[in-house]
Amino acid sequence: MDMKLINIGFGNIVSANRVIAIVSPESAPIKRIITDARDSKQLIDATYGRRTRAVIITDSGHVILSAIQPETVANRFVISKDGQSDA
Repeated sequence: MDMKLINIGFGNIVSANRVIAIVSPESAPIKRIITDARDSKQLIDATYGRRTRAVIITDSGHVILSAIQPETVANRFVISKDGQSDA
């Protein structure tokens, strides 16, 4: 199995195969997901103290906070024509 890694900012990397969604943290339901993940020790804060701009939800139930825009993270998932990740 080919493992693709995606940079989510500040040298932090996640496995692209495990990501379910990349969303903005602005809505109330997403804020609830963040709070629930924090309470259940499933939250990973990769913002380095900066403002949260993207919330990454994984298939393991972990919630990862990133300081880069959701569009930027999503663009790093794009596969080039030769089959290699652009990240």
